[in-house]
Amino acid sequence: MKRKVFLIIFLLGIIFAIVPSANAQCAMCSINAEQGVKNGNTISAGLNTGVLYLLAVPYLMAIVVGVVWYKKFRKKNVHINMKQEKIHLN
Repeated sequence: MKRKVFLIIFLLGIIFAIVPSANAQCAMCSINAEQGVKNGNTISAGLNTGVLYLLAVPYLMAIVVGVVWYKKFRKKNVHINMKQEKIHLN
């Protein structure tokens, strides 16, 4: 179990290391950001990073809900005290 959690955290770390280098803007947003940077606007420089973080938040929330759900509702070791008698079906 610990190995799976470590693997998931490691893969998420790799994904977040790669995410800032990706381009996740629509055509209009990218044109406006490029024009803003060319005109000296510093606000539009972080637009791509903001879009990527907004994209990642729902996935992170789904992962957190899934892990909590798994931890809460997984089957636990249950011992049933039953008598060791033979069952007569006739």
